[in-house]
This record gives sequence, C-alpha cells and structure tokens, in this order.
Amino acid sequence: MKNFNYYRASDFAEAAERAEEGSVLIAGGTDLLGVLKEEVLPEYPSEVVSLKWIPDADKISVEGDNVKIGAMAVLNDIVESDVVREYVPMLAEAAHMVATPNIRNVATLGGNVCQDVRCWFYRYPHEAGGRLVCSRKGGDTCYALQGDNRNHSIFGGMKTHITQCALECPAATDIPAYMEQLRNGNVDEAARIIMRVNPMPALTSRVCAHFCEGKCNRSLTDESVSIGAVERFVGDYILDRPKEFYPFPDRETGKSIAVVGSGPSGLSAAFYLRKAGNSVTVYDIKKEAGGMLMYAIPHYRLPKDLVRKFVSHLKDMGVNFALETTVGKDITSAQLEAKYDSVYYATGAWKRPILGLAGEELTIFGLDFLVEVNEWMKGKIGSEVLVTGGGNVAIDVAITAKRLGASHVTLACLEPFDMMPAGKEEIARAREEGIEIMPSWGLDRVLDENGTVKGMRLKRCVSVLDEHGSFSPRYDENEKTTVYAENILMAVGQKADLSFLDEKYQMQLNRRGLIDVAEDTQMTSRRGVFAGGDVTTGPATVIKAITTGRAASRGIASYLGVAHDDDPKPLKNFFVTCDTAGILKKDGAKLKELPPDERNIKTEDTFSLSEDEALEEAKRCQNCGCYAVNPSDIGTALVALGATIRTTQREVSAEEFCTGALTVQEQLNKGEVLTDIVVPVERGVTAHYDKFRLRDAVDFAIASIATKYGLKDGKFETARIVFGGVAPVPMRRREAEEYLIGREPSEEIADHAAEIATKDAIPFERNTYKKNEAKALLKASILRMK
Repeated sequence: MKNFNYYRASDFAEAAERAEEGSVLIAGGTDLLGVLKEEVLPEYPSEVVSLKWIPDADKISVEGDNVKIGAMAVLNDIVESDVVREYVPMLAEAAHMVATPNIRNVATLGGNVCQDVRCWFYRYPHEAGGRLVCSRKGGDTCYALQGDNRNHSIFGGMKTHITQCALECPAATDIPAYMEQLRNGNVDEAARIIMRVNPMPALTSRVCAHFCEGKCNRSLTDESVSIGAVERFVGDYILDRPKEFYPFPDRETGKSIAVVGSGPSGLSAAFYLRKAGNSVTVYDIKKEAGGMLMYAIPHYRLPKDLVRKFVSHLKDMGVNFALETTVGKDITSAQLEAKYDSVYYATGAWKRPILGLAGEELTIFGLDFLVEVNEWMKGKIGSEVLVTGGGNVAIDVAITAKRLGASHVTLACLEPFDMMPAGKEEIARAREEGIEIMPSWGLDRVLDENGTVKGMRLKRCVSVLDEHGSFSPRYDENEKTTVYAENILMAVGQKADLSFLDEKYQMQLNRRGLIDVAEDTQMTSRRGVFAGGDVTTGPATVIKAITTGRAASRGIASYLGVAHDDDPKPLKNFFVTCDTAGILKKDGAKLKELPPDERNIKTEDTFSLSEDEALEEAKRCQNCGCYAVNPSDIGTALVALGATIRTTQREVSAEEFCTGALTVQEQLNKGEVLTDIVVPVERGVTAHYDKFRLRDAVDFAIASIATKYGLKDGKFETARIVFGGVAPVPMRRREAEEYLIGREPSEEIADHAAEIATKDAIPFERNTYKKNEAKALLKASILRMK
C-alpha cells in the first residue's frame, strides 16, 4: 500500500471532524485494506482514521422495545450475543452468513452496512492503464452490460451520473430516460421527456448533427444507438398530436412578452413562455415564421410543411405573430420595450461577414443563395460552382447547387476531413452525389477577367487551431492551387443581425460584437430585455439556439415573477432498465433514403422509422448505469427488520439509508459517521435470513432474502420481504407482501408470490439462474410457515 497517516479517533465527534476534512474512516478494515492495497479507488487517502478505539462503540443492549447495537460491534459478537439471538435472531443469522469466522472476528456491523461492491470490473485496479474505469468510479459505462454479468443485477441498474450522451446534447436531453419509456411502450412519456427541453424534435432530429451519438458507449464496441432516427419518430408523433403536446394554457399570467425573430431560439422561447400562460407576440421581417429553419435549410433536409405545422401549433396555443415587420423601422426597439413587460431578441446571424479577400465582392453569400435558390439558378444550369466552407451550410449550398444542375461542384474548406464541422452524414451525402471536397485549403484571392469570375486561388492550410484550441489558421504560402469556377458561393460564416439597435437604443456587446448576456438568465445590459440564439453565440446549431430560448424563458419568468417549469436535469440514483436481448444487437437502425438519381430539392431525402423500428432501436440503448449488486447481508436484514440507522447527524430508516442511493457512502453527508443501529423488537413474528452462494463460507450472496412474517389463525397477517444480491440495493417486494396478507401458506400461494416478486426481473443472458434462485428462496421462506 501507499503511505498514509494513521490516526486513532477518541470518539465519533472527532472522527466526524477529520472525515469532514477528507480523511477516510476504517472500522474492521476487512474491506478498506483490500481496496487500498489493490488501488481500486480513483483517489488515495492521505489519512485513515480508526474507529476501533472509541469507547463503548461496540455495545449491544436492550433499550425499551428496541435492541441497540454499536456500529463497531464485530459480527461474531452479534452472532453470539444472547440479546440478539433472543430478540432479533434474523440479525444473528445474517451476521453468521458473512464470510468466514476469522473475518467475522474483525468485520463490524457498520463496516458491513457501508462496504463497497464486489463487482470485478469495479475492483479492477484504477491505475492499471485506466482501461476499466467503470461508471461507478466515474467512467462512462458498466462493463457488465457487454461483458461477464453472471453475478450482476437481475432488476436493472442505477444511475451513477449523467450519461455522456445527455451531457453532449446542448439541451441536456435525457436520452436514456426517453429510450426507456419507448421500451416500456409509453411513447407519450418519451415525448414529454424530450419536450421538457426541446419543443420541436421533429425539426431538430432532421437537422441536428447529433453529437450525442458520438458519445454513445455502444460506439466503443459496435454502432452507436441511432438517437437521431428515434428522436425523429418521436418528433413526428408529437407534431401529429397538438392537443396533447401543444395545449392552450389553462391559466393566464397577465404578462406580455415580445419575441423579435422567429428562428429556433425565438420559437423555443415563445413556446415555453406561452405554455406558462404569458401573452407572446413574435415579430419577424420575413413573410413566414421559422427563420433559418424556413429559409436557410434546404427542403430535402427539412420539409417546410413541418416548420409550418409547428408554427401553426404555436398559433393554436395563442402565440401571436407579427410578420413582415422590421423592428427598428416599422416599430422601434424603444416602442417594444414600452409596450411589453419584457422583450427577447433572437434575430439570428443573417449578415455576411467581410473577409477582406481580394475580389470578394464578386462572390455570392451562401445564405442568400439558399434563401433565393430557385431565382438565383435561373440561367446558370450547367455552370461550374465553387463553395467555400466546411459546415452544414456549405454542404447544403453545394448539394443544392448540384441538384439544380451545376455541372461540377467543388467544396473547399480550411479543416481536414476529420475536423469538418459539418455532420458526417451530410459529408457522406455530398460525396455520394459527386461533390469534390478539398479539405485543408484556405482562400487566397478571387480570379476574374474584367469583373467576371473565373475561379479562386487557394493556399494550403496547415493548421486551423492554435495550441490553446482557438481558431487561428496557419497557411503554407508556398503551396497554392487554382479552382476554376463560374460562380463562387461563400459559406465561411455569418454575422449577427443587430439592425434593431440605433444611436438611441443600445446594449452592451462583447469582444466578438455579439450581445452580451447573463449566462444564467440571458438578460442583456438593459433591464427586462433578453437575447439569445446566434445573436449572442455567433452561428451555432439549431439545438443550441433552442436551449438559449428556453433559458431566456426561465430568465424572463423570474424577472416578471411568474411561474415557469423547473429546469429539468437528467436524474441519478434511480433504477434504470435495459432490454437484455436488445443490447446484444450490433447494428443500428438506418433511415431509408431516396436513391441518388431520384433526389431533388423539393422532396425529403430520407424516411422516418416506423414505430416498430423505433422501438427496436430503443432496445439497443444500454441505459448506462451500474448493474452491480449490493454486497451487504446486514443491510438487507436491517431493511426487513425495520431498523433505524443513527449517525453523528441524524436518524434515518434502514430502508431509506440502504436503498435510497446507489451507495451508502452517497447517503452520508460529508463528515457524517454511522454510530449505532436500533432494531425494534416485535413479538409473534418469524424472521429469517436465507442466502444462496456457491460456498457455505467466504462467498457473497448470489441471491439472498430477509423475511419477516406474522400469522393469525393460520393466515398471514403481516409480511415483509427483502431480496439481497440481485439488485444494486436491497429490493423490498411490496406487491408480494400485499398478496400474502389474508392467505394461508401453501405451495400454490408460495409459487404465485414468487412469480409476483420476480415479475419485473430482467436478467442478462448469463444470470437468468439468479431469478430462479430468488424465487426458490422466497418460496421456501413461505412454506416454512406452514
């Protein structure tokens, strides 16, 4: 072991004080010493504080109708205690079944309750190359999901932290949660989970790069879950059911808000603000609402009927739209501020940036091309086109030009292939359609003859980012090439639209020339005025814009003092399940596509999954968490006995303490120390602890059961059933308990109770036997009462 300071605490208060400072506590040491020796934990303690020397910490006594046992009582003392054997014999049985006599002479009651799991993936040395840092230790996955799981849970796992797929989503969509609801056949609840953070999944699923898929743990072994395809199915489902998901609010707050800009950020804010009962009016310069969704993303990626449908649902909710209205001209910003209780600016990034490139005035702005695509291409069929840029807008411009009849389209970008900001699917589609992509080339100058474009000279880009990860391209001026083209479409960036500002109406801008906002509320330097989307972030993804819109709606609600939905966050410390057969399927679902020769700019390229296909793909989600099982025999028994845990800070029921979180350590506050356990004495009941293991000594439970029954006139009057070793925490089986009440113990009753107790078990392929053992243990405990 590594060196550490060893300190003897004189009482629990002193131990708690040192634990508050970061010291690790040691009781009998049968668990901790092995953990330290094998370097299991991510961090090694600098000090270990012993509880062995605390006076009377191992005392066993009767106090009224309770048995009180000190946390430092060793297990053999509990086994041999006349008090325990007489009043709570089940606890003596459980203690007797722990490990071996030698270990029981050292191991303590508190230590057994607080011990860590024995999963071999978790126990793998943390510093051994970092290869097996499981989710319980802060890693991304539970290796039992795809590895050896014969001794793992048959009742699902528990969350250890927010999963990587959810963290990668700018909206923090709880992807595993809605996948689980789909597996349960509850599409409505899956839809509600998405709608908490994203009111337009039918749209985002079609245009989002789905960074979440790159962080799916399945991608480490086969193919990631097709999250975007599943989201698209749910999004279409939502859009077809406006009464359920876009209802007219049942209350009015009396507050009014103006939203300037009807892009994804503005519409997101409008949805959440109106949902909360506020009066919302959306202003936009265009003829139709939707912003970039309507005008800049090609129809083949995002059909405009879907955007119109979403906007129509917002209108039915009571959102008002003032279209073809220019703020700063038809109505001033000052007038908006005077007319409404709050104003939200989400005007987007529609302006062309000036690059300072020689001949730049002869090129076409990519966004202008997409907005006026049909008009622009008149008379240009057959021309050669050069597109500059590496993002999705550039890919959209290139594909659109090609489909409209350009004879050859070349796309040049600064980034190498693996750094292109465009989505992988979009890049693949462009190459499939014959677009020539030239990565790692920057712009040098436009070539022309008497004002007529002839092409572009490019120079080699050797790096895009500097050593700090900031955008700072470097070029090799000695390596240049020429691309001949009759038309050059520039898609190398966009500039925020701040045209609503004037000399009399200003707000603070940041160094990038974007509106400066408070990170938590989106409020600008003007009180009651908020901003979001590209006008605050620069050109970003649709889902990022939606996220700022929702954040602004919360900020506005707080400013106005009105109710708003709480900001949802993916939960931890709750049970999760996976489809143990579905996770074995290697290949992800693929959207059906039109053949390349049938694609055009007026028809969507891809087709949504059917409901059956989406549900099958949801089964591939592993619902990453921890699927190890609780190791404590004592903890399981204490839950069945209805015991109370006492610490240096509080009293808590054993059921809450042992089952309320993935680990007992998470239940303890910093500096909190378990001091003793109080077990109520109950007359006229029969309580036992039974354990199935491969060896009669040493082994931890493969399955165990703690039962407490009371009979009256030969029928069950009370029943308490707790499984151990089959789930991450002790599992109380309340439905089986209720079933037994009023019934006589018999083979038939025992069989049925066992079926009830295990009906929600979802064993892996290799641990199905544990379900049978759990049923056998429960059945035997009932028949023992005959």
